[in-house]
This record gives sequence, C-alpha cells and structure tokens, in this order.
Amino acid sequence: MATSVPSPITLDVSAAPPDALTIDILARLQLGARRLGTRLELRAASEDLSELIGFAGLNDVLGLEPRGQAEQREQLLGGEEESKKKDPAC
Repeated sequence: MATSVPSPITLDVSAAPPDALTIDILARLQLGARRLGTRLELRAASEDLSELIGFAGLNDVLGLEPRGQAEQREQLLGGEEESKKKDPAC
C-alpha cells in the first residue's frame, strides 16, 4: 500500500511582527509539521523578520533563504570575470 507524501504547508508571514515570540511560534509550527511528515514554507517575510530569523540561526530550520545573497554572489562573480578579461596575465 503506497502512502502519499503530504505537500508543504505554506504560511504567509507578511503580517507577523519581527519578535522573539514570532520566532518561537514559527519554530514550534515547523517542528509539528515535520512530525507529521511535511514541512512549513514561509512566504512574504518582512526584511526585519528575515533578519531576526537569520540572527537566531534558524534560516535552515525555517526554510528561509537570506535576502540578497544570490544577488551579491552574482555581482562578485561578474566583477571578477571583468577584471580577468582586462588583466593580460590571466
């Protein structure tokens, strides 16, 4: 008998205040979801809430990717590539 995998639970946190109580509630909800065999996906987190989650070290636990990291990496790579083109030693 095949069992189906539950789909992730999507939670809009745009109105959630960026404080310790919110972080605690989100972590408990994620734990409950994982015990049920699924996971919680956070949507529309404010910049302040995203920063607080990162400060608490819970980005991986809550499935929230820090903002701007991918863009910063692309900018760095683009700058390195241009400097290599201009440098005849490379």
